[in-house]
Amino acid sequence: MDVNYELYKVFYYVASSLSFSEASKALYISQSAVSQSIKTLEKKLGQPLFYRTTKKVSLTPAGELLMKHIEPAINLIRRGEETLSDDAAMQFGQLHIGASDTICRYFLVPYLEQFHKAYPQVPIRITNATSFGCVELLEQGNVDLILVNYPNASLSPSCITQSVAEFRDVFIGNPNFFSFPDKPMTLKQISEYPLLMLDRKSTTSDYLHKLFLKHQLELVPDVRLSSNDLLIDLSRIGLGISFVPDYCIREREEESMQDKHNLKILSLTETIPARRIVAAADPNLPQNASVKAFLGLLPNLG
Repeated sequence: MDVNYELYKVFYYVASSLSFSEASKALYISQSAVSQSIKTLEKKLGQPLFYRTTKKVSLTPAGELLMKHIEPAINLIRRGEETLSDDAAMQFGQLHIGASDTICRYFLVPYLEQFHKAYPQVPIRITNATSFGCVELLEQGNVDLILVNYPNASLSPSCITQSVAEFRDVFIGNPNFFSFPDKPMTLKQISEYPLLMLDRKSTTSDYLHKLFLKHQLELVPDVRLSSNDLLIDLSRIGLGISFVPDYCIREREEESMQDKHNLKILSLTETIPARRIVAAADPNLPQNASVKAFLGLLPNLG
């Protein structure tokens, strides 16, 4: 099908903003030119892409499907243009990383500091999302590199560049509010306490559900949140037991864990296998100099 790239570009801007006027401003063309381009594209594709009313514009199912394919293509072209422009000027492109709030706070900050000191001229962008969401950002071409928890059902092993850290997940609770046994507890015993955990669309939650399923236990959390820090805070005030990666508490709780009136890491009879933080990139795209330099700062566990 012979469709001019400019038509897809106009479609992308209208679909992104859901506004013909906003698209015309972004593209520096008239609103009538935007409207005519969309009509031409719809005619070539043989179906409507937008619902148009006097109050709003929305995508049709066909428009939503097309956008899923057009968005990563536009982003890849834009990244290629930016990389060529940046490389010509300084031999470095920008560094755009996708990572969760938790990984950013407890793992990435010192490496970002090192990179910024070594390459102050390189722009750094960070987009926060869950580990599942970061994979989607990578697939859509919105970021150069992601740092995510692994195993990750959404991430292809071919995308993994290197393993940068290993960690274990732990259950924590405040013994000032609950009577915990002196000996190691079973997962079944853990399940009888109020459980606090991340929402279902997270690798940590997915991991815990699979762990319980493996031991033929039902996991019914009392509270679901989107922040490990908030889980820790709520466990401290006695709302329940939280399941968090140990790197969230290594520094923050190092002293308070020794206090019998504060949080306690609960010992288990079952072994919870270790997980990893991995760096991942699109294997089909060349890495710009910034990505290579940043990866060189990160640990490589092989």
